[in-house]
Amino acid sequence: MSKVLIYSGTTEGRMLAQQLAHAGIECDVHVATEYGQIVMPQLDKVNVHVGRLDANEMYEAARNGYAAVVDATHPFATEVSANIRKSLETLDVPYIRLSRKMDVITDMTQGNESGNAGNSNINSNVNSISGNSHVRYFEDYESCAAALETTDGNILLTTGSKELGIFCNDGKLCERLYVRVLPGQDNIALCEAAGIRGKQIIAMQGPFSVEMNTALINQFSIKYLVTKASGEHSGFAEKLEAARNTGIEAFIIGMQAEDNGLSYAEVLKRILEICNVKSEPDIAVNVSFIGIGMSGRTLTKEAEEALSAAGLVFGAGRMLDSASEYIGRGAACYPYYMAKDIIPVIKRYENDTSDRSLNVAVLFSGDTGFYSGAAKLKEALEADGYTRVKIYPGISSVSYLAAATGNLWQNAKLLSIHGMSDKRRAEALVKDAVRYNERTFVLVSGSDDVQRISTWVNDIKAGCAKNPVTDSIRIIAGYNLGYDDEKITELAKSVDIAGRNAGQNGLYTLLILNDIPERKRLAPGLRDEEFMREVKVPMTKKEVRVAAVSSLELTSGAVVYDIGSGTGSIAIECAMLSPDIKVYAFECNEQAQKLLRENIERFGAANVYPVDGMAPEVLDTEGLEPPTNVFIGGSRGQLETIVEKVWELNPEAVVVISAVTLETLARITGLAAKSTDDGYNVRCEIVQMQVNQVRQAGSYHMMQGTNPVFLCVLKRA
Repeated sequence: MSKVLIYSGTTEGRMLAQQLAHAGIECDVHVATEYGQIVMPQLDKVNVHVGRLDANEMYEAARNGYAAVVDATHPFATEVSANIRKSLETLDVPYIRLSRKMDVITDMTQGNESGNAGNSNINSNVNSISGNSHVRYFEDYESCAAALETTDGNILLTTGSKELGIFCNDGKLCERLYVRVLPGQDNIALCEAAGIRGKQIIAMQGPFSVEMNTALINQFSIKYLVTKASGEHSGFAEKLEAARNTGIEAFIIGMQAEDNGLSYAEVLKRILEICNVKSEPDIAVNVSFIGIGMSGRTLTKEAEEALSAAGLVFGAGRMLDSASEYIGRGAACYPYYMAKDIIPVIKRYENDTSDRSLNVAVLFSGDTGFYSGAAKLKEALEADGYTRVKIYPGISSVSYLAAATGNLWQNAKLLSIHGMSDKRRAEALVKDAVRYNERTFVLVSGSDDVQRISTWVNDIKAGCAKNPVTDSIRIIAGYNLGYDDEKITELAKSVDIAGRNAGQNGLYTLLILNDIPERKRLAPGLRDEEFMREVKVPMTKKEVRVAAVSSLELTSGAVVYDIGSGTGSIAIECAMLSPDIKVYAFECNEQAQKLLRENIERFGAANVYPVDGMAPEVLDTEGLEPPTNVFIGGSRGQLETIVEKVWELNPEAVVVISAVTLETLARITGLAAKSTDDGYNVRCEIVQMQVNQVRQAGSYHMMQGTNPVFLCVLKRA
């Protein structure tokens, strides 16, 4: 007989009934409440029965003749599952347990759909809470801690002291944590070692009632409760009920273990085999990338329609919350935004759905084409065979802030330093943009970046970058654009940020206005007089610098090694061509090291990184990127080993060497000859420069010659 009895208490139970009906298998589905009946789609072969059954009533139901009985009740409904098994003890009907995975923000509209005998109010409460958008599930401690870092407000941590270090690793959460641990000296010591002290430590012995949990939540103004997923006698349900009663979010770590349960796909396969029904062909998976703009209220109408039609939704927790009113009833939501997390879930639902198509939505902040992860995710999906991807653009923070402040953005410089760990590179990009553009928009990670940028702009105003106009630059900060607490503020000084927004977690976009931008120099050629100099520290003269920098054949994104940097004139000339060129300036002389740093500061060349030490040994310094272009102005007798080391790091690096003696020139030509013996060829180009400068002597002008210089360009072929 192709008829199945399903006790449904989860979304998976409802989905199973749908898919079996689609395959032509009749299903009797028992749910506990009328709400469970409401959310069950009306299908020809699905009969829904409302009301709780005890073991005897279940027995009478099972006697009607079924091919199988499926237990799809909630993981915590242990008493109900026991009754189902008991009802089948004397009947020759297969019992199949559908094991539910608790690693998601569960169905936002799900209620307690269990159609089984009463399993106490606690189990009902767990079911109810699990269907609430105020509950989030995480596979591990690390992902939970990362999600908490995007929130504001106090946190009650009830996972013990063992994994406390994960939440306190970088100090971002420490001040907000209230940690409940057993009252032992070892536990308290672990708390203190992690930076948790005083009233933040709640040393108490359980069990804890709903009332006790509620009192702690209210006492410490808790907004987020963190717990491990655990059994019904662990106090887990009491914590969730307290979270629900106080309206705070519960972050749950780990999956509820179930014995002898099968996955959804395994249950479906087994029933189809029992009923001798062939599997249906693969379904069509439609993926929508949706830019939500600033928040859910800036969704375009087209994006709103695509989101409401999706049965599976992904996105950072903040975006899921913001767009919750537009997410369709019954959709499953996951706080994921990386391909490695998203694709496995899509695969599981692809097997689970009863429909011939699966509509998936992935939420992105702002616009999908502006500093978004959409491109990488699309590439990963297509590589896995998911080619039905449609992208819905959103309103970027740049266009939003431009409109709010009455500015154009069509000719502005657009930057993002969000998540950029190299702060010197970020400084170089921002300073270059601000100096040479009337309008610069910058996406940042938070208030710390706002403070840094304010300091960098003040450096420009103070003349660090030789901008003579001190009042032409203004900063407008957009805070939490599109949200209820949105603020758009002009920051006159760095203290404005410290006084108004420092310490506030939130989203910032900056508009930096420069009424009198400088004109950018398009070629090297800084005057020698502009550099800080000392007699004992040699400097490559202007005319030689221009030729040397030209010989380096620099491109955008180049990594330059200036070896024997001296005053840093070559390094600074290279760095000022483009802020995305990174220059490592190597110098072993202490006097020159000091002078090098003074000139970096003088020119505001934040993309020059001074490195102290003797080459070639210093070239192995940890963290250095392999060079694309190398200038050697001084080698201290180590020329051959330096060049060999450079080509070991990057065989395609262009090497330019300046020489003033014939002995050095002979060593350079010797390198080209030696390379043939080592199995590779080196092309060597040598130019000798003799520069004459005109000097005034009284009423006459006389030629004054400088020492001849050889510029040698070496390339491996």
